[in-house]
Amino acid sequence: MIALSLAEIAEVVGGQTHDIPDPSVQVTGPVVRDSREVEPGSLFVAFAGERVDGHDFAAQVVAAGAAAVLASRPVGVPAIVVDDVQGALGALARHVVRRLGATLVALTGSAGKTSTKDLIAQVLQRKAPTVFTPGSLNNEIGLPLTALSATEETRFLVLEMGARGIGHIRYLTELTPPKVGLVLNVGSAHIGEFGGREQIAVAKGELVESLPPAEDGGTAILNADDPLVRAMASRTQAKVLLFGECDEADVRAENVRLTDSGQPAFLLRTPSGASEVTMRLYGEHHVSNALAAAAVAHELGMSAEEIATALSEAGSLSRWRMEVTERPDGVTVVNDAYNANPESMRAALRALAAMGKGRRTWAVLGKMAELGDEALAEHDAVGRLAVRLNVSKLVAVGGREASWLQLGAYNEGSWGEESVHVSDAQAAVDLLRSELRPGDVVLVKASRSVGLESVAQALVETGAEGEVSAR
Repeated sequence: MIALSLAEIAEVVGGQTHDIPDPSVQVTGPVVRDSREVEPGSLFVAFAGERVDGHDFAAQVVAAGAAAVLASRPVGVPAIVVDDVQGALGALARHVVRRLGATLVALTGSAGKTSTKDLIAQVLQRKAPTVFTPGSLNNEIGLPLTALSATEETRFLVLEMGARGIGHIRYLTELTPPKVGLVLNVGSAHIGEFGGREQIAVAKGELVESLPPAEDGGTAILNADDPLVRAMASRTQAKVLLFGECDEADVRAENVRLTDSGQPAFLLRTPSGASEVTMRLYGEHHVSNALAAAAVAHELGMSAEEIATALSEAGSLSRWRMEVTERPDGVTVVNDAYNANPESMRAALRALAAMGKGRRTWAVLGKMAELGDEALAEHDAVGRLAVRLNVSKLVAVGGREASWLQLGAYNEGSWGEESVHVSDAQAAVDLLRSELRPGDVVLVKASRSVGLESVAQALVETGAEGEVSAR
C-alpha cells in the first residue's frame, strides 16, 4: 500500500485511535486479514467470523510487526476502532485508489472472469507495473484488499468483480471506480439466486453504468458475440469497444483452430494490426478470454504484435482451472475443479474431446451449484453432451445432481459401461485407479463445494512414481 500515517487512516475511515503512542507512524506494509500474512508495517484487518475472530490475533500480529489493527473494538494493542470494519476497509481502498496514478480496469461476467483477469495481467505487465486480483478474491473484502496492495509504481490495477445479486457490482465500483470496464458474458452461473439471465444482465451491466463518459476516458469493452452483453452499450456514456468472433467486433479472432494437444490458435485482428496467436492454455473457450484481454491491451496502447506475443506466452496463474498434469505413465489429468456452471462445463468437455483425439477420455463430473429450477435440465444436458462428444466414460460423482448427469448420458444413448454413478470422491478415485491405463485423459470438474480437486490430486499422486511435469 502507499504509505499512510495511522492518523490519516483513522480520519479516512472515521475511526478512533486506541493505544497508539504515535499516530504519525506509517503503514508501509500490506493490508491483510490473515494473521499469517503480516509483515513489518502492516495493517491487520480484524473480521469477526463465525468460526474465527480476528480480534483474538491482535496481540500476535502487533508482535509480528503490524503497525496497528483495524478493529471494531479496543484490543489492548495499537488499533483504529470503527463501527463497521468492512465499510472502513472499503473507504480506505477508495481513498488509496484516488491517490494512485494507475488506470483501473474492472471486469465481470458469468464465466471466465479469473482466467481472463490472469491473461489481462500477464499482457499489461509487459507494458508497465500491474497489480491484479489474486485468485478469485472478487467480493467486497477481496477487492479492496487487492486495491490496497497497489503502490506508487503501479500503473495498471486489474480488478475482478463478482456478484450474487443486483447492486453488488455497483457497490464495488463505488469503492474502486474503473476507467475501463469489461463484461465477458451473461450465463447461468448463480441463476438460482438471480432468478433469470435477464436479471444477471442487469447486475453485470452495473459495471458499464459506472464508467466515466467517453470524453473523460471511459471505455466499455463488450462481448459482441453475447446479445445480452452487446445490448449494454445503451447503458453507458463511455466509449464502446467490441470483441468477439463476429465481423462487427473491433478486436476479433479469425481462422480459429485447435492444435493436436487442444490449445487454441487464431489470427488476432485489432484496429492497429493483426498477428498470430498460439496459446499455452487448453480449450477453445480461451479464445474469447484472450480477445477480451487483447481488447483491454489495445485500448491501453499496446500493438497487435505485442499483445499476440504476450497471449502466446501466458500461462494459468490460478489453481484448478484447466490445470494439466502429465503423469510419468502417460495419463493426463486435467484439474478444472475450482468451480462449474453450464457454460464452463460444456467448454471443459469440448476441451477434453479435443485433447483426447485417439485416446480414451474420462469426464469425472459433479454438481453444478446455484442453478435453481434449471438444475435438472442443465445437469441432464451436460450428461448428454458428454455422449455426443464421444467421451469414453462419464463418472458422475455425488448425490441427486450426479444422478441427473448420468441420466442425461443414459437417455442420449450411453447404455453400457460408458457412464457410472459413484457416491463420493473416494469412490471415484478407487474406480479410476483400477481402470486407468497409459494414454488416458481425465477431466475433473464440479462446483467448488463438491471438492473434486481431491480426485485430481489423488490421481496425480498415484502416478508420481517419477517426476510429474505440470504444464
